[in-house]
Amino acid sequence: METGVKIRVRGQVQGVGFRPFIWQLAQRFDLRGQVLNDPEGVLIFACGDDTARFTDAIRSEAPPLARVDAVETEPVQFEPGAGFEIAASQGAGAETRVTPDAATCAACLSEIRDPKDRRFGYAFANCTHCGPRFTILRALPYDRAQTTMAPFELCAECQSEYDTPADRRFHAQPVACPKCGPRLWIEPGQGGDPLEEAAHVLRQGGVLAVKGLGGFHLAVDATNSEAISLLRQRKHRPAKPFALMATLEIVGAHSHLSDQESALLQEAAAPIVLLERKSNDLPDELAPGQSTLGWMLPYTPLHHLLLDKIQRPLVMTSGNLSGEPQVIGNDEARDKLGAFADAFLMHDREIARRLDDSVERVTPHGRMVLRRARGRVPGTLPLPQGFEDCPPITAYGGQMKAAICLIKNGQALLGHHLGELDEALTWDAFCQADRDYAELFDQSPEIVACDLHPEFRASQYVQTKGVPVVPVQHHHAHLAACLAENGWPLDGGKVAGIILDGIGLGTDGTVWGGEVLLGDYRGFERRAWLKPAPLIGGDMASREPWRNALVRLDGAGLSKWADILFADQPLEIARQAAASGLNSPVCSSVGRLFDAVAAVLENSTEAQSFEGQAAMRLETLAQPSEAAEALGIDWAKRTGHSPGPEIETDVLFRRLIRDMTQGGQTRPTLAFAFHQWLVIQFALRALRLVRDGEAQAVVLSGGCFQNALLLDLTVQALGDVPVLIHTKTPANDGGLALGQAVVAAAKAVSR
Repeated sequence: METGVKIRVRGQVQGVGFRPFIWQLAQRFDLRGQVLNDPEGVLIFACGDDTARFTDAIRSEAPPLARVDAVETEPVQFEPGAGFEIAASQGAGAETRVTPDAATCAACLSEIRDPKDRRFGYAFANCTHCGPRFTILRALPYDRAQTTMAPFELCAECQSEYDTPADRRFHAQPVACPKCGPRLWIEPGQGGDPLEEAAHVLRQGGVLAVKGLGGFHLAVDATNSEAISLLRQRKHRPAKPFALMATLEIVGAHSHLSDQESALLQEAAAPIVLLERKSNDLPDELAPGQSTLGWMLPYTPLHHLLLDKIQRPLVMTSGNLSGEPQVIGNDEARDKLGAFADAFLMHDREIARRLDDSVERVTPHGRMVLRRARGRVPGTLPLPQGFEDCPPITAYGGQMKAAICLIKNGQALLGHHLGELDEALTWDAFCQADRDYAELFDQSPEIVACDLHPEFRASQYVQTKGVPVVPVQHHHAHLAACLAENGWPLDGGKVAGIILDGIGLGTDGTVWGGEVLLGDYRGFERRAWLKPAPLIGGDMASREPWRNALVRLDGAGLSKWADILFADQPLEIARQAAASGLNSPVCSSVGRLFDAVAAVLENSTEAQSFEGQAAMRLETLAQPSEAAEALGIDWAKRTGHSPGPEIETDVLFRRLIRDMTQGGQTRPTLAFAFHQWLVIQFALRALRLVRDGEAQAVVLSGGCFQNALLLDLTVQALGDVPVLIHTKTPANDGGLALGQAVVAAAKAVSR
């Protein structure tokens, strides 16, 4: 027996080349011992003269896809062999995290572009530093037999790479080459190079369906306005912005690109990143009425090779029927996308689960996550101090932007974006995700959490689980989610939460959407709110902004202006519904207030073709200036600087109409002034809670804070008060499940 060190490494350390990395470190430091995977992560036994430097290097030199949460050491007596070995995995279970899919690394990219390399032109090259992970995984443990690569038997050369610890493909489960791996083809094809034929379809203005990592995309030439219009017509998508894919150089030629934005684009997660347009040399049809474009870099060898052929930016939008989730199967694609696509670029590696592209942006206050999906899941977040003893919990989110969150052993796994649960296929994906994450996290919940709304599908679903259910108010969940991702301790004190979004059922039975809450994980009080107004037609009000404008104008004594602005609409029927309450619940939604202001400023009765369309146009329209800021401050002053709990909108709309018609103010000035007015109303009420000593900080959450201008102005207005915002999880309903989970956890540990 010899004296050595036992090293436990916790975190994202399996499926990322961690054991060969440890093996190579051991050779460098001339150590003996072994490394192995087990249910808790990676376990190392080492002896020699340099174990201290070896241990330091584990954290400082970890592989690109690894995330080391902890390196724990203790002396140990053991019998080492003659050298250092990679031992067989031990134990069953899934305590360690599964690795997200990762964009093609530089080494693999070099190989597929090298005519002398055996993987030249191969669309499925990968190694331990990149490639598919979560999208091919069927079950744990993570080995080839449990993935959709199981049908592809390794050739001798790939097997040698797989078996050699010094090789970067050592135990890379998706390893493949043209001899033994997945193959690519095009339908209909002419028998030539599938990539060249696909590029020809795009050059001719056609629509190409491309099978990617987490599903199919529909691609067209992003420089061809006719092709873009054709895709919009076929997909019945008149205005929602299209995502784009291009090289970094092309992205920089068309959009402003900061160092932080460039780095985000190049992360292994390869998200779509919203960037300000630099010029108008790309067709307006890409993102009508928007000043930003959503760009992503190619993240698979297939994408790189296709872009090499086409040499121009591509639209790369989800391949799906309207309202349905992304298509993932070949037969499903032929059936559902046949009316959209002129050709299909197919392959025979199955997709185990559908994953949309993640969507993010950079603000003056850091990264903002709009959609958490491919490349980010199933990554986990550490729970804050005080939650160490909470039991296993699963939370099921809301109705829109559904996502599931699991808690176990001090970690929270916030799952991927699923979508609207009223859609049958999305519901199927939701149920599959519930099974998936339970198995991948080896978790069986003792408590489940859901939204307070009893008619949400997820809220009904949890009743079948046979364990205690914790309903969580929608906006309390938003507040708690932001606290959790910022590491706010369980006993860190109360905060003032400015929660601005679309709608959520309140504890009083009315619909909320614009609140200042005073609370923490354990509970909350509603201290201020936007003055409620009827949602004429219920859900119709979220699709037709003029309805929200009508009730706000009528309430401010401006009915004649409503009659002028919206003369082509059934105003009297709408007014009767509002007066009687017929399918017109009152609501304090700031999201609907954005819709109302947009409808007034644009003099528009146009229906929204996608969620948030009017609000996004209003953000784009707003132009900061001293005059606009002064105007917004003036509007706020007239509302009063000793604010009560209810935020009135009558003065806002009176001044808005007056300044539109008599003051000669431009629409961009008025759009900015509205943002400024809104910020002041909520910031004043939150600041009062902090100044009075009731709150320790201010939380900003809810879908309206995806508006980068609103976020920035609010942070500025709060001054030197501590402000917590979302940078890792969505401020929108995609983060609700995290908030629900920690609220339920707080109740459990406080009993």
